[in-house]
Amino acid sequence: MEKLKIALQKSGRLSEKSQEMIREAGISLTNGKRNLVAQSSSFPIEVLYLRDDDIPQYVKDGVADIGIVGEDVFVESGKKLDLILRLGFSRCRLSLALPRRFNYTGIEWFQGKKIATSFPGILKKYLDEKGVDADIHEISGSVEIAPAIGLADGICDIVSSGSTLVGNGLVEVERIMESEAVIIRSESLSQEKAMILENFLFRMQSVLAARDNKYILLNAPNDKLEEIISLLPGMKSPTVMPLFDPKWSSVHSVLNEKTFWSVIDKLKAAGAQGILVIPIEKMIL
Repeated sequence: MEKLKIALQKSGRLSEKSQEMIREAGISLTNGKRNLVAQSSSFPIEVLYLRDDDIPQYVKDGVADIGIVGEDVFVESGKKLDLILRLGFSRCRLSLALPRRFNYTGIEWFQGKKIATSFPGILKKYLDEKGVDADIHEISGSVEIAPAIGLADGICDIVSSGSTLVGNGLVEVERIMESEAVIIRSESLSQEKAMILENFLFRMQSVLAARDNKYILLNAPNDKLEEIISLLPGMKSPTVMPLFDPKWSSVHSVLNEKTFWSVIDKLKAAGAQGILVIPIEKMIL
């Protein structure tokens, strides 16, 4: 039987989160990063541990069938591959930043300036779209110190919390793109591997759906039942069961994490009581 070859980053938070999600999808891995190849006894996959910058090329060449990589790295690679699933973790943004002492007046400030970055392709395209001609210096690692040592006037770098910029006396002035972990795939897969990939994506999507939603149980007075149900934007119609007290019912539904607190407040105001919120391990849509 063929195995689906998956390229993962060798180390770092994206790698850890990717492996965690694969485990949550019921796929166990043996061996590990020390051997640079891991097998699974529970699912037909083989994991290749690579440098993140190399993943798009390995997928393009067909050495790996799919890859889990940061969207920023994928876009910078310029490889024409299909982005087939966004995974919702390792979120960050690629931004322009400069020392606080400068009076920033807009993107035209960078005209003729030197910008240090590890993402010259993305940066050049952005500046071209804005009509700005800047001197781009490609460097790897420690981009944030470039202005302090006189290498550049500003930088284009990945920003998560922003603490690294603050620590180096920089301020974020332009946001170029948002990024997160994504799955990219090879252009050509055998029919057998395509079926394995479909099953793999189904499992990953089930994990994602569970992470984004909560199971909610509450007690509702019957005279407020319709109003309370109208506040629940669940998958379908909620489950309603009578309680021992004939004036009350138990309502079960699913809430999306993004709307959770605002809905809870409305439910309480409508008369809901005994609200229980339970994490969902898997969610099959």
